[in-house]
Amino acid sequence: MSTVANQVANPVLDRRVESAKQAAIVVGASLFVALCARVSVPIPGTPVPLTLSNFAVLAVGLLLGSRRGFAALALYLAEGAAGLPVFSMGGGMAHLFGLTGGYLLAYPLVAFVAGYIYERSSRRFVWAALASVVAEVVLFASGLGWLAMYTHSFSLAIRFGFTWFVFGEIIKVLMAAGAATSWNRRLSAHE
Repeated sequence: MSTVANQVANPVLDRRVESAKQAAIVVGASLFVALCARVSVPIPGTPVPLTLSNFAVLAVGLLLGSRRGFAALALYLAEGAAGLPVFSMGGGMAHLFGLTGGYLLAYPLVAFVAGYIYERSSRRFVWAALASVVAEVVLFASGLGWLAMYTHSFSLAIRFGFTWFVFGEIIKVLMAAGAATSWNRRLSAHE
């Protein structure tokens, strides 16, 4: 009788352990983004700081895939909305809906797009970089659209939220693609 009960209980326990593991990964990823957001450099003449958070969002999407990446970044936004200081300039609804809100609100979709493209590819560097570039287009479309709404000028939005950041974003795309490719090589070597 004990053996039958153990056989029935083990799949349930296995599912619970796996669910807890996946939840821990999502929470850890949201905290990784928060940590990277704290690496922030204000740029004179623009309300948008240069941060590592975009790198983290891309890396989370590439490494965790579309669903877990989306969940991690939705959790990150919920943490910030609740007032936790996870954004580059603090936390709270004022930051979430302030000048940089278009970038922040796009984060779950950015992670989803990067993960979606990459998980359906050969997992090579070029695919990770391509997925990251497409995700960055989503990020900047949202961020610049939001800034243009606030400034009532698309040219000001470009100046404030794009021009200063192009070189940094290229580096972030390459770093995220390199991290994802390296991680996938290690996983393949251990299989």
